[in-house]
Amino acid sequence: MTDAWKVAGEAAKKLPPADFAALVQMLTAQALVAVGALPHPATGKPEAQPAFAKHLIDLLAVIEQKTKGNLDARETSLLTDALHLLRLKYMDVSKSG
Repeated sequence: MTDAWKVAGEAAKKLPPADFAALVQMLTAQALVAVGALPHPATGKPEAQPAFAKHLIDLLAVIEQKTKGNLDARETSLLTDALHLLRLKYMDVSKSG
């Protein structure tokens, strides 16, 4: 095993479990960056990208539609709350842009 694989393996041990909440949280965080609510990782500054934000929100909406009736109450709430927050922030960005 090469050193690079050892490092990658150690990093993977520190990751949270791959579950529905992690997926929603990852897409939500990316969308929050895209609406300018969180700083862009490359620049450290808020940087609104409305088209990308809309795409991420639409992806979460697809997940909501495709998983309807298959989520537990916590997962449903997580997804619903994320979409509500992101849609409000997107409307603010759309109005100002």
